[in-house]
Formats: sequence, structure tokens, C-alpha cells
Amino acid sequence: MRTVRSILCFGDSNTYGAIPTLARTARHRYARDRRWPGILAKKLGADWQVIEEGLPSRTTVHADPIEGAHKNGLAALPVCLESHMPLDLVIVMLGTNDLKTRFSVNASDIADSIEQVVRAVQTSEAGPEGQAPKVLVVTPPPIAEVDWFADMFRGGAEKAAQLAPLVAAMCERRQIPHLDAGAIVEASAVDGIHLDAEAHRILGLTLASLCEVAFAAIN
Repeated sequence: MRTVRSILCFGDSNTYGAIPTLARTARHRYARDRRWPGILAKKLGADWQVIEEGLPSRTTVHADPIEGAHKNGLAALPVCLESHMPLDLVIVMLGTNDLKTRFSVNASDIADSIEQVVRAVQTSEAGPEGQAPKVLVVTPPPIAEVDWFADMFRGGAEKAAQLAPLVAAMCERRQIPHLDAGAIVEASAVDGIHLDAEAHRILGLTLASLCEVAFAAIN
């Protein structure tokens, strides 16, 4: 009997596939085959089920006082885990929205918050046979402070540039794989936050390779 692996992609607008724009009311997203979870699914093939859980403006652990309490990733995670279990792997790509000025946190705080999300996965029973799923953490690429986003993310670019090594150290402590997305892609120059289609392609293909390696030993 063929084993189908299940992957939950848990993130924000860059998992949702938001198209870079400076429009304040835009809700446009790339088609499934052009956003990174869809590219990941196509590359991995029929033996893998890729589940998209990307929410624009999702944070790690913060209820957003302007955009809503439902933006809190840690609060939403148990629902997602239980809705889709059993899960073999959870890919976590969060942290960008924590850079917003309204949250008043530094890069170390954000890394610690990502660890809270990781811990919630690792202490769950959402994997096969009631075990915890594997976790892979992606540090988002650094941002640029562009146009009206510059006010919303004031000081965020400096914090974002400090984030990857802090997250990498956390992942080493928790013995899980880490991908620094900033090493392979950049945020679009259009808005300084979101990935363009080529960045989605590169990220999806890179993650597919990491997933194949992670499960090769137990196939």
C-alpha cells in the first residue's frame, strides 16, 4: 500500500501567495501553481499531500489590535493541526508581521516566539499514530521599508536582517531543520514584503528537496 505523506504549510501572506503591491486594499494572490506550496506539491508528486494554511498578517503569538485577534498564529495552530492530522511534517514560515511597529518586539523576541510555535507542534499528537509531526522552520527573507509599509514596519528591516541566525540557533537546540529563505530569495522591490513569482518558484523547489531528504531515510 502506497504511503502518502502530509505536509502542513503554516504561514502568513507569503504562504498565502499575496502578489506584491502597494495597494492598501489588494487581496490578489498567485494561482496555486505559482505560489510556493503549490510548487512544492507539484515537485513532490502524488505521494505527498500539501496543505496550505497561509493567512495574510498572521503573527507568531500576537493578537493584532488593528487587524484582529485571529491573526495570532499560536492560537490558530491547534485548530489547523487537529483539522488535518495525521501530519508528517509542518513547515512554519512566520515572523514578518511581528516586525510591525505596533508589536514593539526585537529580533530575539521574534525567534523566541517562533520557538513557541515549534514547541506547540512538537508537543502535539497530530502526527502518525499520535506522535508529533516533524517540523521545518523557514526564516522569511529580510524586508525593505517601502512607501506606506515603511510606517507600519518602521525599524523592521534592521530586525529582519538579524533574525536568521537567531532562528537557526533555536532550530539547532530543538534539533529540527532550518531554511534561511533570505539566502535564496529576496522580498520584491515593489513593496519590500512579499515574494514575486520567481521567488515562490525557488522557495518551493528548495523546500521540495529538503522534504525529500528528510524522509528518504524512512521510506
